[in-house]
Amino acid sequence: MVMTTTTPSSNRRGPVIRTRGLTRHFVRHQQTVEAVRGLDLDVAPGELVAFLGPNGAGKSTTLRMLTTLLAPTAGTAEVAGFDVVTQRREVRRSIGYVGQGNGAGHQQRGRDELFSQARAHGLGRRQAKERADELLAAFDLSEFADRPVISLSGGQRRRLDVAIGLVHQPGLLFLDEPSTGLDPQNRANLQEQVRRLHEEHGTTIVLTTHYLEEADAIADRVVVIDHGLVIADDSAPRLKSALGDLVRLGFATAEDAAEAARRASRLAGADVEVRGAAATHEVSLRVAHGRELAPGLVADLAAYGTPAQRIEVVGPTLDDVFLHLTGRSLRESNESPADADQSTTSDQTEGAAA
Repeated sequence: MVMTTTTPSSNRRGPVIRTRGLTRHFVRHQQTVEAVRGLDLDVAPGELVAFLGPNGAGKSTTLRMLTTLLAPTAGTAEVAGFDVVTQRREVRRSIGYVGQGNGAGHQQRGRDELFSQARAHGLGRRQAKERADELLAAFDLSEFADRPVISLSGGQRRRLDVAIGLVHQPGLLFLDEPSTGLDPQNRANLQEQVRRLHEEHGTTIVLTTHYLEEADAIADRVVVIDHGLVIADDSAPRLKSALGDLVRLGFATAEDAAEAARRASRLAGADVEVRGAAATHEVSLRVAHGRELAPGLVADLAAYGTPAQRIEVVGPTLDDVFLHLTGRSLRESNESPADADQSTTSDQTEGAAA
């Protein structure tokens, strides 16, 4: 799905997105599902924000509320200075939105789809043709422009979806799981297009993803959502650095490992764990600046008579951050078939009519 209209001027200064207590409940099988629970969020103009979380976390539901496709159960939200409930038309005119489904007609040509969209937004025939050609070139689609959309690859279709969402040059673009279903090469290509759009044109971009690498690679800011709640909100480097590096040390005996753990626990903020097996005894510690502290720790242990036989230092990932916050892996959570972010038929009808 792609939603675009002519861009009006915002009626206020400040954050381009502002929510307070934004909430959405669904009723499924006579039970209430809390898809989004009390979201407070401010997004400044020019930010590239990734909503990261497992399937069913509430990411897509949040975007559907912000783009007026779904009415909130409670709370408030303003997008481009307009209320998403009382000023839906103004919100829609201010944004571009690319949903998870393909937005172009399967039997239409990509060039024709872009031209038609541009005409619908009020551009003259010449301007519409120029805008279509500009977008085709920007998204590396010129050589495929006259093929039916159904014949394009998944990556080409997604790039065309994004291009359609940009026909009217919105200052704010929403992308719902833009890379889902793409192979690694097409995923990287689309991410580069999004990054270029943000850096070269200053477009504010809000995207949802469950790909850790995608959020880490392109987002200025990562908002981690789980069970409808924001559990972390910062840049990816700061989220990871706050967790610290993982230092693993291997020892010859259980006694050496136990003594090493005792000495390692003296490091400020260190989280130490001892693991023993038939042929290995390992001490793991999570500590800030572990890469810098590890050489000194190894030298101290050797001087004390408990030399480490092996050492490994691993920098934190966003999955480690999620595991630390929730007690489970984000990668494993995404393999679950449960998806509270998908509404029932009646909910979808309500969203479409909103």
